[in-house]
Amino acid sequence: MKRLMVAATLLLASGTVSLADGLFWVVGNRATGKCAIVTSNPVIIGDIWFGDGPYKSRADAKLARSTISVCPPVTPEEEKQEEGAN
Repeated sequence: MKRLMVAATLLLASGTVSLADGLFWVVGNRATGKCAIVTSNPVIIGDIWFGDGPYKSRADAKLARSTISVCPPVTPEEEKQEEGAN
């Protein structure tokens, strides 16, 4: 019985992790004063003061970031840096 419970727990944990693959979040960073798009579920602590998502595509996350009033507009130079990082 103990083996079965351990196996079920491992299966559930690995399934939960795989569900997060390919998702995007918008996070506000208080230290930089900017909003970033990340691929892991953010932990709201310290300089990270909000997280919004998940979104199924980077394009959806970019659209959401543009509608969040506390996120400053992204300059074309920053846009190129984001695209180069991926």
